Amino acid sequence: MHRVVGERSLSETAVPPELARELLREMVRVRVFDERAVALQRRGWMSGYPPFRGQEASQVGAAGALADADRLFPTYRTNALQLARGRPPTDILRFRRGRSEYEDGREGATFTQSTPIATHLPHAVGAAIARTYRGGDAADGAVDPGVACAYFGDGATSEGDFHEALNFAGVFDAPTVFLCENNAWAISLPVERQTASPTLAAKADAYGFAGVRVDGMDPLAVYETLREARESALAGDPVLVESLTYRRGAHSTSDDPERYRDREDDRPDWRTADPLDRYETFLRDEGVVDDSFVPETRERAESWVSDAVERVERDPDPDPDDVFGYAYAQAPPRVEAQRRERQTRLGDVASQRDGENEQR
Repeated sequence: MHRVVGERSLSETAVPPELARELLREMVRVRVFDERAVALQRRGWMSGYPPFRGQEASQVGAAGALADADRLFPTYRTNALQLARGRPPTDILRFRRGRSEYEDGREGATFTQSTPIATHLPHAVGAAIARTYRGGDAADGAVDPGVACAYFGDGATSEGDFHEALNFAGVFDAPTVFLCENNAWAISLPVERQTASPTLAAKADAYGFAGVRVDGMDPLAVYETLREARESALAGDPVLVESLTYRRGAHSTSDDPERYRDREDDRPDWRTADPLDRYETFLRDEGVVDDSFVPETRERAESWVSDAVERVERDPDPDPDDVFGYAYAQAPPRVEAQRRERQTRLGDVASQRDGENEQR
């Protein structure tokens, strides 16, 4: 496992000072987004939201190591990685309000968020194999065909799709990086109760490729690990990366972690401490940033998020028919029947409302 922040100087890493500053800048920006999103949900602005506080270093470090040619297969908790990779905050906020996920962002660079656990992992492997057969995106003139990066949580390693995806990747040498954020909890289930494996990374051994662990609270270590994993995947050797993080808050805004998590946690401080505070202190000690860097970055980030919220609030309400429009190229009869039933019920409701208005 790559050493944690503080056990080596910045000069001993593969990260230049400007990139180190950029990683901190992105960690602050996504932290502000996360805080604002939770506040918006609490006042009913959106129905639900999965916080990622404590996992900023892991996702921002990973984003820095991915190339434009790479395809990201995210889950509902991958918002920090998407934002750090250039995804507009309006896209994520619109998605949480029931609208299309790709109104401002680059469709294709990031696939749709997967809410079902692990179902997107075989898709990532399939896309990686397809791009290998095609030789990358020839239309874009890409020399580097890119890799598929599939992000998931520790709970996904207990799903059948996880094992099927890794098996296919190993057999077909798919250029895939499996990024597992082990944040210690699959909702209320601790990782120690869902697997007997000594590590999640060790699960890769059964499928014929490497599994590595990294301090997910250290963006520099994550960046280096993902960069190495990406090079390996491009050469036809998939990699499973287990990023050791810690979910500092709830699984979602409908969850109460105090019902199942003790206030005293026996995990080491490097795992449970705030990664943003730790990394800021490290860069200050290294002379890379000064005391004003984080406050000034936070102030700009507040405006960035506020602008995104205002833009999304100006959007018209989504069309309920949209839920039927994007699953099939040609909708099967049962879907068309559901669409007609919905329209009939809406018509009945409208007629009832008109009748009540006339009675008044």
